[in-house]
Amino acid sequence: MSPRPKATSDADLLAAAHRVVMRLGPNLTLADVAKEAKVSAATLVQRFGSKRGLLLAFAASGSSGLAEEFARIRKSSKSAIAAVYATADCMAAMAQTPEMLANSVAFLQLDLTDPEFHKHAHAHSRGMQADLKALLDEAIAEGDLVCRDTTRLARAVQTMIGGSLLQWAIDREGKVNDRLREDLETLLKPRVAAKGAAHGGGHRERRRHARRKVVWHT
Repeated sequence: MSPRPKATSDADLLAAAHRVVMRLGPNLTLADVAKEAKVSAATLVQRFGSKRGLLLAFAASGSSGLAEEFARIRKSSKSAIAAVYATADCMAAMAQTPEMLANSVAFLQLDLTDPEFHKHAHAHSRGMQADLKALLDEAIAEGDLVCRDTTRLARAVQTMIGGSLLQWAIDREGKVNDRLREDLETLLKPRVAAKGAAHGGGHRERRRHARRKVVWHT
């Protein structure tokens, strides 16, 4: 006889934990998450063992679900370069207010000081760089981008997103989505290629196309 299905899945509980982390940071209680998920605190203890177990599961879910999230973004975007912008939009959606970002940064303290949490943060960072690199490689293949080292560019994009979020929270000017898109354009626009430029013959051909005025479409 097959076991009865769980009334609330682990994924639902971790999604609730994410919402609470954005509101309260890592100082949340099991009762806070239980209220958000509409379950009892005992249910959380049964599933994850403790608050630490819940937060570790939440941290692990961030890296394990990354490839699926990037695949979803790419599928819903018209081009690989548009998907890079959509990735920035997704990051902005997780920090719509300075308070939300502050709570995320508070969780980052765990990632930097606790070896178990750092393991998941490291996996997430490497995974994001790899997925960004794949998008940039695809953008080159599509003729939308000229770049000799997409590994370094992917790292720069990732670094820019994190830095722009923090600077926006300090400046508190405009919308976070607009800030990230503006900064991303500053980074990528010099590498924009006319259609087909990335397939041209030799570096001189690529430089000639890169100097053309190109209207950016996302």
